[in-house]
Amino acid sequence: MNESKAGSMRIRLAAWLPFYYGWVIVANTVAVSFSARTVMAVATLSVFVVPMTDQLGWSRGLFSGAVSLGGLCAVFVVPFVGRWIDRYGSGTLLAVSSVLTGVCAIGISMVSLPWAFYSLYVPGRMVFAGPLELSIPTAISNWFIRRRPLGLAIEAMSKGAGLAVMPLAAQLMISGWGWRTAWVAMGLFTLAVGVLPPLLLMSRRPEDMGLEPDPDPKRETGGSDSNQAPGDGRNAAMSGGTNSDTASEPEFTVSQALKTRTFWMLSIFAAATFMVQAGVSLHQVPHYINQGLPGALAAITAGVYAFSQVPAGVIWAWLSQRAPVRVLLACAAFVAGCGAIATAASSTLMWALVASTILGLGIGGLHLLVRLAWADYYGRKNLGSIRGVAHSFQVAGQGMGPLVAGFMFDATGSYQLPLMIFTVAAFSAGVMVLGATPPKKPLTVAAAA
Repeated sequence: MNESKAGSMRIRLAAWLPFYYGWVIVANTVAVSFSARTVMAVATLSVFVVPMTDQLGWSRGLFSGAVSLGGLCAVFVVPFVGRWIDRYGSGTLLAVSSVLTGVCAIGISMVSLPWAFYSLYVPGRMVFAGPLELSIPTAISNWFIRRRPLGLAIEAMSKGAGLAVMPLAAQLMISGWGWRTAWVAMGLFTLAVGVLPPLLLMSRRPEDMGLEPDPDPKRETGGSDSNQAPGDGRNAAMSGGTNSDTASEPEFTVSQALKTRTFWMLSIFAAATFMVQAGVSLHQVPHYINQGLPGALAAITAGVYAFSQVPAGVIWAWLSQRAPVRVLLACAAFVAGCGAIATAASSTLMWALVASTILGLGIGGLHLLVRLAWADYYGRKNLGSIRGVAHSFQVAGQGMGPLVAGFMFDATGSYQLPLMIFTVAAFSAGVMVLGATPPKKPLTVAAAA
């Protein structure tokens, strides 16, 4: 089916559906989040660390290096990905990413040498950290304004559910049939679920289908929102942080965004906090095995960590309607920091589950709130391009975390030192982001004249 026929089908479907077509977009991102998005996640890879390194004789630093190298490659890809999304949308990109993820996962089942593992996991991780991480929230943000927190929360919940189910399913398959079978099963699942729906049903923006975007009530009535946090709520962010112009959301260009202090604060914040996310996620299960827990019980902690991100999406989305996003970002970073230090202090299953829950609540908030902040602060028009540049910082942090933890474990035989470093990084980033106020809306040519 060519693009014109697919576009006509989407328009007819939108006219027939009794609800806003944006929810079809959300449903497609949910399918990809639950499949391709979880296969190459470090939470899933964590259950493979011990069986693969033990059988193949690799060090954990060597194993972790594939995650970091994949993230490094994504740093150079995401700016181009962002521009592609702004121009063509996310549908084809999500479908191709799912194909690559599925094929790479099946290929990993056959590896026996480090170079072979790197040649397959690195591109899979690059797709995860670049196209998938960038295109999914951008697609939702382009279709929603007023209900953007809800749309992003639904996707975050599906991702959390996938990260809870996939590691546990992989661990069961590893216990019963070995790690090679687990990789094959995950690859086939991704190919079955994540390819056709986004290819056929995704559209770039509602305007491309002759539809109105999901608007903020103030844009329709010109009224004010009494529940908005004074001078710093979502509506203030969409109006560039001013009270005089609430008729439209901000439309920053990349160059305009780069000139704002908030851009750099959010970028550095994402780099620091997602270093914590990736570093703890990958080494969480090995850490608890090193603390004496059996592999199956240690894998449960990864499931609890992921599953706690499901209610986290609801909680943080609800709070985003009632408090400034920068304050919530700081709170989420503090919670993640508490989760990291609790992980370091845990040596029994009960406390490991408590630590995993705290960590998941914080990381779940970061996933939702970082995406929400970029969309609210800088608008939809060039969101992919702006996030493409900023996302390089986040990807770099995600690449650094596993490498730091892996090599420190090889050097010390313990994860205590990297977990302490992650705790300090999370709390420092939380304090810094409190200064990330909404950037001033750029003047248009007409206004400047």
